[in-house]
Amino acid sequence: MPLHYTGILEEHRSVRSRAGVFDVSHMAKWLIRDGAGLQKLVPTDLGALANGQAVYTLLLNPQGGIKDDVIIYRHQDIFTLISNCATYSKVKLWLEEHLGIGVISLNRVLLALQGQDAEQVLQSLVTDDLSKLAPFHHTHTYLEGNGAEIWLARTGYTGEDGFEIMADPDIGRQLWQKLLDRQVVPCGLGCRDTLRLEAGLHLYGQDMDETTNPYEAGLGWTVHLDRVPDFVGRAALLESKMQKKLVGIKMLDRQIPRHGYPVAHGGEIVGTVTSGTLSPTLNLPIGFAYVPPELAKIGQALEVIIRGKPQSAVVCKRQFLKNQGSALPPPTPVVKHKNSDKTP
Repeated sequence: MPLHYTGILEEHRSVRSRAGVFDVSHMAKWLIRDGAGLQKLVPTDLGALANGQAVYTLLLNPQGGIKDDVIIYRHQDIFTLISNCATYSKVKLWLEEHLGIGVISLNRVLLALQGQDAEQVLQSLVTDDLSKLAPFHHTHTYLEGNGAEIWLARTGYTGEDGFEIMADPDIGRQLWQKLLDRQVVPCGLGCRDTLRLEAGLHLYGQDMDETTNPYEAGLGWTVHLDRVPDFVGRAALLESKMQKKLVGIKMLDRQIPRHGYPVAHGGEIVGTVTSGTLSPTLNLPIGFAYVPPELAKIGQALEVIIRGKPQSAVVCKRQFLKNQGSALPPPTPVVKHKNSDKTP
């Protein structure tokens, strides 16, 4: 996946105003038949998933740290799990260690068609009525003309309405070309990052990792302590205390916060920027940062040290843009726990 095809700004604006397509085939795709075993690896209640539904959740280590963030899709008694490319090896070992031979790595093309025109464009290519497919639901359908079967879900990583589409490699390549023939803009990693950051979506390895628990990362809403009595990391989460908290920040001038920049308060370094960019939609420098919980309130004044100089910033909600479509997970009931974060 290239950084960009024609340019990050052009691709970003195409997704926000019309539609863009991402080749995300590098993402890891797993078929899992052991639902009971899978439930012991995630803190989210999979029993609440009906056939055709999906959920965003986490794989945790025994210390409650985040091994990866994933989406799980239910097909009757079979589950598809999509995880990050960079974590492929450790996720493979983790799944095989706990689930044995009931784990299959799928060799499929995965495309993400995102934007307000995504439904209209894709509807011209498939047989099923896409207006009936709700956010965080999935189905199998067929391409018009050749009748090839594809799988699609109303999910994504941009904050816009859209679909993630999985198909055999040959069919996937044909579909990619059909989308380009309909003037859908191909998009790269650059705008994928600016889009997801505007939408308040985490990037694994930057915004959370195995040293971060779900409460610190603002993902406590994925933890169902009252409904899942046994999962890896549960005991640690029950005893956990938030040492830091992920917040959104807006800069008060044109200086851009970048990953790794120190965050200061009262002349002392108190945290670190995890992600940052100049938002093409808002035309403002925005980012995520970890700070002490007592400095995480909306409106809190902070400073980001940029090239050795403190630059003024303010804490804000992590979701910089309102939910435009299906890419953000729907609200999930949160277990009452001292460390729960009710903000998706």
